[in-house]
Amino acid sequence: MDRKIATIQDVARVAGVSTATVSRTLSKPLVVAKATREAVLAAVADTGYRVNATASNLRRQRTGTVIVLLPNIANSFFAQILAGLASVLTPAEYGMLIADTQSGPDADRRLAHYLASGQADGLVLLDGTLSPEVLAIPARPPIVLACEWMGADLPSVRVENARGAALAVGHLVRLGHTRIGHVTGPPANVLTETRLEGFRSALHSVGLPLREDWILEGDFSMESGAAAAHLWLASEDRPTALFLSSDEMAAGFMGEVQRAGLRVPEDVSVVGFDNIEIARHLAPALTTIRQPRTVIGVRAAELLLSMIETGTRDGPSEVIEVELIPRGSSGPPPA
Repeated sequence: MDRKIATIQDVARVAGVSTATVSRTLSKPLVVAKATREAVLAAVADTGYRVNATASNLRRQRTGTVIVLLPNIANSFFAQILAGLASVLTPAEYGMLIADTQSGPDADRRLAHYLASGQADGLVLLDGTLSPEVLAIPARPPIVLACEWMGADLPSVRVENARGAALAVGHLVRLGHTRIGHVTGPPANVLTETRLEGFRSALHSVGLPLREDWILEGDFSMESGAAAAHLWLASEDRPTALFLSSDEMAAGFMGEVQRAGLRVPEDVSVVGFDNIEIARHLAPALTTIRQPRTVIGVRAAELLLSMIETGTRDGPSEVIEVELIPRGSSGPPPA
Protein backbone atom coordinates (compact mmCIF):
# COMPACT_ATOMS: atom_id res chain seq x y z
CA MET A 1 0.00 0.00 0.00
CA ASP A 2 1.36 3.41 -0.93
CA ARG A 3 2.46 5.63 1.88
CA LYS A 4 0.07 8.52 2.58
CA ILE A 5 1.37 11.83 1.26
CA ALA A 6 2.34 14.05 4.19
CA THR A 7 0.43 17.28 4.70
CA ILE A 8 1.28 20.51 6.45
CA GLN A 9 -1.02 19.39 9.26
CA ASP A 10 1.16 16.30 9.75
CA VAL A 11 4.25 18.50 10.05
CA ALA A 12 2.52 20.76 12.57
CA ARG A 13 1.45 17.79 14.70
CA VAL A 14 4.94 16.25 14.78
CA ALA A 15 6.63 19.60 15.51
CA GLY A 16 4.04 20.58 18.11
CA VAL A 17 3.26 23.90 16.47
CA SER A 18 0.44 25.43 14.45
CA THR A 19 0.11 25.07 10.68
CA ALA A 20 0.65 28.84 10.45
CA THR A 21 4.01 28.44 12.18
CA VAL A 22 4.99 25.68 9.75
CA SER A 23 4.02 27.87 6.81
CA ARG A 24 5.91 30.85 8.22
CA THR A 25 9.00 28.72 8.90
CA LEU A 26 9.09 27.40 5.35
CA SER A 27 8.41 30.77 3.69
CA LYS A 28 10.19 33.17 6.06
CA PRO A 29 12.70 31.14 8.10
CA LEU A 30 14.60 34.17 9.41
CA VAL A 31 11.57 35.53 11.33
CA VAL A 32 11.12 32.26 13.26
CA ALA A 33 13.04 31.44 16.44
CA LYS A 34 15.93 29.02 15.89
CA ALA A 35 14.50 26.29 18.14
CA THR A 36 11.13 26.45 16.39
CA ARG A 37 12.76 26.47 12.97
CA GLU A 38 14.82 23.39 13.82
CA ALA A 39 11.75 21.56 15.17
CA VAL A 40 9.75 22.29 12.03
CA LEU A 41 12.57 21.27 9.68
CA ALA A 42 13.07 18.04 11.65
CA ALA A 43 9.34 17.33 11.34
CA VAL A 44 9.48 17.99 7.61
CA ALA A 45 12.29 15.42 7.32
CA ASP A 46 10.45 12.89 9.53
CA THR A 47 7.15 13.12 7.65
CA GLY A 48 8.61 13.43 4.17
CA TYR A 49 6.56 16.56 3.56
CA ARG A 50 7.31 18.28 0.24
CA VAL A 51 6.50 21.92 -0.44
CA ASN A 52 4.89 22.64 -3.80
CA ALA A 53 7.51 25.26 -4.62
CA THR A 54 5.96 26.22 -7.96
CA ALA A 55 2.53 26.95 -6.48
CA SER A 56 4.04 28.70 -3.48
CA ASN A 57 6.18 30.94 -5.64
CA LEU A 58 3.25 31.80 -7.89
CA ARG A 59 1.22 32.87 -4.86
CA ARG A 60 4.05 35.00 -3.58
CA GLN A 61 5.02 36.22 -7.08
CA ARG A 62 8.49 34.81 -6.54
CA THR A 63 10.85 32.82 -8.74
CA GLY A 64 12.48 30.90 -5.89
CA THR A 65 15.88 31.67 -7.44
CA VAL A 66 18.90 33.72 -6.39
CA ILE A 67 21.55 34.58 -8.97
CA VAL A 68 25.19 34.53 -7.79
CA LEU A 69 27.67 36.39 -10.00
CA LEU A 70 31.37 35.71 -9.45
CA PRO A 71 34.44 36.69 -11.47
CA ASN A 72 36.05 33.26 -11.92
CA ILE A 73 34.09 30.10 -11.24
CA ALA A 74 37.31 28.02 -11.39
CA ASN A 75 38.89 29.92 -8.48
CA SER A 76 38.80 27.75 -5.34
CA PHE A 77 38.46 30.89 -3.21
CA PHE A 78 34.71 31.01 -3.91
CA ALA A 79 33.89 27.41 -2.89
CA GLN A 80 33.32 28.10 0.82
CA ILE A 81 31.35 31.27 0.10
CA LEU A 82 29.02 29.30 -2.19
CA ALA A 83 28.68 26.63 0.51
CA GLY A 84 27.73 29.30 3.04
CA LEU A 85 25.14 30.76 0.65
CA ALA A 86 23.63 27.33 -0.02
CA SER A 87 23.42 26.47 3.69
CA VAL A 88 20.94 29.33 4.12
CA LEU A 89 19.20 29.50 0.74
CA THR A 90 18.47 25.78 0.33
CA PRO A 91 16.45 25.35 3.57
CA ALA A 92 14.54 28.50 2.60
CA GLU A 93 13.56 26.80 -0.70
CA TYR A 94 15.69 29.05 -2.91
CA GLY A 95 17.83 27.69 -5.71
CA MET A 96 21.10 29.28 -6.83
CA LEU A 97 21.94 30.15 -10.41
CA ILE A 98 25.71 30.74 -10.62
CA ALA A 99 27.13 32.85 -13.45
CA ASP A 100 30.75 33.68 -14.26
CA THR A 101 31.28 37.35 -15.16
CA GLN A 102 34.56 36.52 -16.91
CA SER A 103 33.06 33.97 -19.31
CA GLY A 104 32.04 35.73 -22.49
CA PRO A 105 32.01 39.41 -23.42
CA ASP A 106 30.14 42.34 -21.91
CA ALA A 107 29.52 41.33 -18.31
CA ASP A 108 27.67 44.60 -17.65
CA ARG A 109 25.14 43.84 -20.39
CA ARG A 110 24.50 40.36 -19.02
CA LEU A 111 24.08 41.76 -15.51
CA ALA A 112 21.55 44.29 -16.83
CA HIS A 113 19.67 41.38 -18.44
CA TYR A 114 19.55 39.46 -15.16
CA LEU A 115 18.28 42.52 -13.32
CA ALA A 116 15.55 43.37 -15.82
CA SER A 117 14.39 39.88 -16.80
CA GLY A 118 12.69 38.90 -13.55
CA GLN A 119 14.62 35.61 -13.47
CA ALA A 120 15.54 35.93 -9.80
CA ASP A 121 14.27 37.28 -6.50
CA GLY A 122 17.71 38.61 -5.58
CA LEU A 123 21.37 38.68 -6.55
CA VAL A 124 24.63 38.12 -4.70
CA LEU A 125 27.57 39.85 -6.40
CA LEU A 126 31.12 38.69 -5.75
CA ASP A 127 32.53 40.93 -8.48
CA GLY A 128 33.00 44.57 -7.54
CA THR A 129 34.28 45.57 -10.99
CA LEU A 130 30.83 45.66 -12.58
CA SER A 131 29.47 49.08 -13.48
CA PRO A 132 27.45 50.79 -10.69
CA GLU A 133 25.32 52.44 -13.37
CA VAL A 134 23.93 49.04 -14.38
CA LEU A 135 22.59 48.56 -10.86
CA ALA A 136 20.41 51.67 -11.18
CA ILE A 137 17.78 49.76 -13.20
CA PRO A 138 14.29 50.61 -11.85
CA ALA A 139 12.47 47.84 -10.01
CA ARG A 140 15.55 45.62 -9.87
CA PRO A 141 15.58 42.87 -7.23
CA PRO A 142 17.60 43.22 -3.99
CA ILE A 143 21.38 42.95 -4.34
CA VAL A 144 24.01 42.06 -1.73
CA LEU A 145 27.73 42.27 -2.44
CA ALA A 146 30.00 39.69 -0.83
CA CYS A 147 33.75 40.25 -0.29
CA GLU A 148 33.84 43.28 -2.57
CA TRP A 149 31.78 46.47 -2.45
CA MET A 150 30.88 49.50 -4.52
CA GLY A 151 29.36 52.76 -3.33
CA ALA A 152 27.61 53.44 -0.06
CA ASP A 153 24.08 52.50 -1.15
CA LEU A 154 24.56 48.79 -1.80
CA PRO A 155 24.69 46.49 1.25
CA SER A 156 27.77 44.30 1.46
CA VAL A 157 29.38 41.63 3.62
CA ARG A 158 33.17 41.88 3.64
CA VAL A 159 36.22 41.56 5.87
CA GLU A 160 38.69 44.04 7.36
CA ASN A 161 40.97 44.13 4.33
CA ALA A 162 43.18 47.03 5.45
CA ARG A 163 43.59 45.52 8.91
CA GLY A 164 44.53 42.19 7.32
CA ALA A 165 47.38 43.90 5.47
CA ALA A 166 48.46 45.56 8.71
CA LEU A 167 48.47 42.19 10.50
CA ALA A 168 50.71 40.77 7.77
CA VAL A 169 53.17 43.66 8.01
CA GLY A 170 53.18 43.57 11.82
CA HIS A 171 53.94 39.84 11.79
CA LEU A 172 56.92 40.35 9.47
CA VAL A 173 58.21 43.28 11.51
CA ARG A 174 58.08 41.20 14.69
CA LEU A 175 60.19 38.59 12.93
CA GLY A 176 62.82 41.26 12.31
CA HIS A 177 62.13 42.27 8.70
CA THR A 178 62.70 45.88 7.67
CA ARG A 179 62.69 45.32 3.89
CA ILE A 180 59.12 44.36 3.04
CA GLY A 181 57.51 44.31 -0.40
CA HIS A 182 53.98 43.80 -1.64
CA VAL A 183 52.32 42.12 -4.62
CA THR A 184 48.95 43.74 -5.33
CA GLY A 185 45.78 42.47 -6.90
CA PRO A 186 44.50 43.75 -10.26
CA PRO A 187 44.32 47.52 -10.81
CA ALA A 188 41.04 49.38 -10.23
CA ASN A 189 39.90 46.72 -7.78
CA VAL A 190 38.61 47.78 -4.37
CA LEU A 191 40.37 44.89 -2.61
CA THR A 192 43.67 45.82 -4.27
CA GLU A 193 43.33 49.44 -3.23
CA THR A 194 42.25 48.72 0.34
CA ARG A 195 44.96 46.13 1.04
CA LEU A 196 47.61 48.37 -0.52
CA GLU A 197 46.42 51.24 1.66
CA GLY A 198 46.65 49.00 4.72
CA PHE A 199 50.17 47.95 3.69
CA ARG A 200 51.31 51.55 3.25
CA SER A 201 49.79 52.66 6.55
CA ALA A 202 51.32 49.74 8.44
CA LEU A 203 54.82 50.53 7.15
CA HIS A 204 54.38 54.18 8.04
CA SER A 205 53.17 53.34 11.55
CA VAL A 206 56.36 51.41 12.34
CA GLY A 207 58.67 53.92 10.64
CA LEU A 208 59.75 51.71 7.74
CA PRO A 209 60.42 53.17 4.27
CA LEU A 210 57.96 52.54 1.47
CA ARG A 211 59.80 51.41 -1.63
CA GLU A 212 57.62 51.85 -4.72
CA ASP A 213 59.91 49.51 -6.66
CA TRP A 214 59.05 46.81 -4.12
CA ILE A 215 55.32 47.09 -4.93
CA LEU A 216 54.62 44.68 -7.80
CA GLU A 217 51.36 44.34 -9.71
CA GLY A 218 49.48 41.05 -9.76
CA ASP A 219 45.94 39.90 -10.49
CA PHE A 220 45.23 37.39 -7.67
CA SER A 221 46.29 34.42 -9.88
CA MET A 222 49.13 31.92 -9.42
CA GLU A 223 50.57 33.03 -12.75
CA SER A 224 50.91 36.63 -11.60
CA GLY A 225 52.58 35.43 -8.38
CA ALA A 226 55.08 33.48 -10.47
CA ALA A 227 55.70 36.57 -12.62
CA ALA A 228 56.32 38.62 -9.46
CA ALA A 229 58.87 36.00 -8.36
CA HIS A 230 60.78 36.44 -11.62
CA LEU A 231 60.95 40.20 -11.02
CA TRP A 232 62.07 39.62 -7.42
CA LEU A 233 64.74 37.13 -8.50
CA ALA A 234 66.05 39.54 -11.15
CA SER A 235 66.43 42.42 -8.68
CA GLU A 236 69.82 43.07 -7.08
CA ASP A 237 68.24 45.08 -4.27
CA ARG A 238 65.23 43.09 -3.15
CA PRO A 239 63.03 42.81 -0.04
CA THR A 240 63.52 39.98 2.43
CA ALA A 241 59.77 39.48 2.85
CA LEU A 242 56.66 39.94 0.74
CA PHE A 243 53.00 40.29 1.55
CA LEU A 244 50.95 39.05 -1.40
CA SER A 245 47.33 40.07 -1.76
CA SER A 246 46.07 36.51 -2.32
CA ASP A 247 47.09 32.97 -1.41
CA GLU A 248 47.09 31.89 -5.06
CA MET A 249 49.67 34.56 -5.87
CA ALA A 250 51.71 33.51 -2.83
CA ALA A 251 51.66 29.89 -4.01
CA GLY A 252 52.85 30.91 -7.48
CA PHE A 253 55.58 33.11 -6.00
CA MET A 254 56.86 30.39 -3.67
CA GLY A 255 56.96 27.80 -6.44
CA GLU A 256 59.11 29.94 -8.73
CA VAL A 257 61.48 30.96 -5.92
CA GLN A 258 62.01 27.34 -4.95
CA ARG A 259 62.51 26.27 -8.56
CA ALA A 260 65.28 28.87 -8.74
CA GLY A 261 67.07 27.06 -5.90
CA LEU A 262 66.17 29.46 -3.07
CA ARG A 263 64.35 28.61 0.12
CA VAL A 264 61.22 29.87 1.86
CA PRO A 265 61.49 31.35 4.49
CA GLU A 266 65.31 31.17 4.79
CA ASP A 267 65.88 33.40 1.74
CA VAL A 268 62.52 35.20 1.62
CA SER A 269 59.46 35.19 3.86
CA VAL A 270 56.01 35.04 2.26
CA VAL A 271 52.59 36.00 3.65
CA GLY A 272 49.34 35.58 1.69
CA PHE A 273 45.72 36.60 2.14
CA ASP A 274 42.53 34.43 2.20
CA ASN A 275 43.55 31.11 3.85
CA ILE A 276 42.28 28.97 0.98
CA GLU A 277 42.52 25.19 1.32
CA ILE A 278 45.85 24.86 -0.47
CA ALA A 279 47.59 27.25 1.96
CA ARG A 280 48.21 24.66 4.67
CA HIS A 281 49.31 22.01 2.15
CA LEU A 282 52.12 24.01 0.55
CA ALA A 283 55.70 23.23 1.53
CA PRO A 284 56.29 25.11 3.69
CA ALA A 285 52.71 25.82 4.74
CA LEU A 286 51.68 29.38 3.97
CA THR A 287 51.38 32.10 6.57
CA THR A 288 48.24 34.00 5.64
CA ILE A 289 45.35 36.21 6.65
CA ARG A 290 42.18 34.21 7.21
CA GLN A 291 38.89 35.61 6.05
CA PRO A 292 35.97 33.38 7.14
CA ARG A 293 34.51 32.69 3.72
CA THR A 294 31.71 30.38 4.86
CA VAL A 295 30.54 33.03 7.32
CA ILE A 296 30.61 35.63 4.53
CA GLY A 297 28.30 33.42 2.45
CA VAL A 298 25.95 32.76 5.37
CA ARG A 299 25.65 36.43 6.33
CA ALA A 300 25.19 37.52 2.71
CA ALA A 301 22.38 34.99 2.21
CA GLU A 302 20.68 35.95 5.47
CA LEU A 303 20.83 39.62 4.54
CA LEU A 304 19.47 38.98 1.05
CA LEU A 305 16.58 36.85 2.33
CA SER A 306 15.68 39.54 4.83
CA MET A 307 15.60 42.13 2.03
CA ILE A 308 13.48 39.84 -0.17
CA GLU A 309 10.99 39.19 2.62
CA THR A 310 10.67 42.86 3.57
CA GLY A 311 10.56 44.04 -0.03
CA THR A 312 13.43 46.49 0.36
CA ARG A 313 16.54 47.19 -1.69
CA ASP A 314 18.33 48.71 1.29
CA GLY A 315 20.14 46.84 4.02
CA PRO A 316 23.00 47.14 6.49
CA SER A 317 26.58 46.34 5.53
CA GLU A 318 28.74 44.13 7.73
CA VAL A 319 32.51 44.06 8.16
CA ILE A 320 33.88 40.78 9.59
CA GLU A 321 37.14 40.36 11.49
CA VAL A 322 40.20 38.73 9.94
CA GLU A 323 42.88 36.63 11.63
CA LEU A 324 46.60 36.07 11.11
CA ILE A 325 47.46 32.38 10.63
CA PRO A 326 51.25 32.01 11.13
CA ARG A 327 52.82 29.02 9.42
CA GLY A 328 56.17 27.95 8.02
CA SER A 329 56.52 30.36 5.09
CA SER A 330 57.55 33.27 7.33
CA GLY A 331 60.66 33.50 9.49
CA PRO A 332 63.50 35.85 10.44
CA PRO A 333 65.30 37.67 7.61
CA PRO A 334 68.48 36.20 6.13
CA ALA A 335 71.59 36.91 8.15
